[in-house]
Amino acid sequence: MTETPKKMLEPRQLALSAIFAAVVCAATLVIRIPVPATSGYINLGDSMIFVSALLFGSRIGGVAGGVGSALADILGGFGSWAPFTLIIKGTEGFITGKLAKSGKIPASIIAVIVGGCIMVAGYFVVEAYLYGIPAAIAELPGNLFQAGSGLLIAIPLSKAVQKAMPERFL
Repeated sequence: MTETPKKMLEPRQLALSAIFAAVVCAATLVIRIPVPATSGYINLGDSMIFVSALLFGSRIGGVAGGVGSALADILGGFGSWAPFTLIIKGTEGFITGKLAKSGKIPASIIAVIVGGCIMVAGYFVVEAYLYGIPAAIAELPGNLFQAGSGLLIAIPLSKAVQKAMPERFL
């Protein structure tokens, strides 16, 4: 019994991943609200991670989330966070895309909530390790706000794009 090799990203998927990585990066850098306890910041990048995952699935959501967010860390002066961000945000986008396969609103909402929880939990673990549990707890409300605002932006935006775009592009 031979195992079928996993395909690399097709050219269309690669292009969409690059475009959405740039969109995630831009959304992350446009609005940054500092969090003094960890020297981190709250941003809108998660909304675009969710949009890419909801529209195009796990592979594009994972690449766009991980690469776009890590690039924003590097460009925004938080390069030491880039490896953590690559893994946390990449997982967030990948799992959101996997769970949202049906494209129906309840599945999308659940997928985004789970993706947001992955982001919140991932950063909590890293922040607790680097700065201690009190600092990680201080960052929790901001990360929850970031995940929640991502949900509020991504669900209607992805539905609007689905309605506006011909089926062959999605």
